[in-house]
Amino acid sequence: MKGLKIVVLAKQVPDTRNVGKDAMKADGTVNRAALPAIFNPEDLNALEQALRIKDKIEGTTVHILTMGPGRAAEIIREAMYRGADGGYLLSDRAFAGSDTLATSYALACALRNLQTDLLICGRQAIDGDTAQVGPQIAEKLHLPQVTYAADIKKDGDTITVQRMLEDGYMTIKVQTPCLLTCIKELNEPRYMSVGGVFEAYGKPLTTLGYEDLKDDPLIDATTIGLKGSPTNIFKSFTPPQKGAGMMLEGADKATCEKLAGILAAKHII
Repeated sequence: MKGLKIVVLAKQVPDTRNVGKDAMKADGTVNRAALPAIFNPEDLNALEQALRIKDKIEGTTVHILTMGPGRAAEIIREAMYRGADGGYLLSDRAFAGSDTLATSYALACALRNLQTDLLICGRQAIDGDTAQVGPQIAEKLHLPQVTYAADIKKDGDTITVQRMLEDGYMTIKVQTPCLLTCIKELNEPRYMSVGGVFEAYGKPLTTLGYEDLKDDPLIDATTIGLKGSPTNIFKSFTPPQKGAGMMLEGADKATCEKLAGILAAKHII
């Protein structure tokens, strides 16, 4: 079976799982400097899936593409520590302030210069939860896309994807090249290894800026950065913590009656 050229789209995000009182500025926007930066969790699942394909199909390569400030290169190195073959950092002041639309324009242009058989990314980033960038990139590159992937199998030039939906599963077969978005139920990401850290020193990490992409007709000064971002965030806030839950053990009649009584008292039933 012919090896694949896989690109994993990843993002470095603020760790919103542990938000303290300093995480918000006075104007209601997120104080990113007060939060540690991490590899977006579902993008780790996408990376793991790419590495599993690489382990099975000889000749397959896995590269990371991310957009962000210089420190975003940290997640590219982390990906190489786990087994990726290299990465590309899209970084330029011209891209600052990009929303999902502007981000998808820039990433799509970078991908047009890379020959790929498969694009994989996480369903969404924890700092925005929009789930828009992956599908927007697929549209701009005119690629078939399958979202919410909970299982992925490669067979020749086709990929069979099991999508997890609210009311069940949907199985779809798609031709490569294509784009897939992954959910956390897809796999368990592997850990970094000492050998992977040593091998990473010989792997390429390329930085691209606006000057490298400006000749592409897809982007100009009006489609990237703040000028190309129709989305405006007026305020960010931390949702209030929920109170402690109640655990009822047992499946007997008394437990069921107790549960029914609690729900009735709260006028739920």
